Amino acid sequence: MIKFIASTLLTLACGLAFAAVDVNKASQAELESVKGIGPGLSTKILAARQTGPFADWNDLQTRVKGVGHGNAVKFSADGLTVAGAAYAATASAAKPASTKTRAVKTPEASKPAGPKAQAAASK
Repeated sequence: MIKFIASTLLTLACGLAFAAVDVNKASQAELESVKGIGPGLSTKILAARQTGPFADWNDLQTRVKGVGHGNAVKFSADGLTVAGAAYAATASAAKPASTKTRAVKTPEASKPAGPKAQAAASK
């Protein structure tokens, strides 16, 4: 009987450890219970929340410096929600791919042709 009670309490404690923390309702301590959110970021979140609740993850990312796509993914995985919703990366919210292209030089194109190469090419 004692083992049953102990296992039940342990199960409940584990369930509470993974309970969602809503950014619009959480205290500073509750925000800091999310892995990756420390005193600095929780203070920024609470200050931004004073102007009104966050509508969605995009609103949170726009209003709080330090909450970008990567952190939103991590925070959501650790139980943070915005208006009860977990973060769902969409095409517009996803980190854009790099648009930089780089020219690749081939060895033949990078070296000027010498007299022997010119003579061989003319044959």
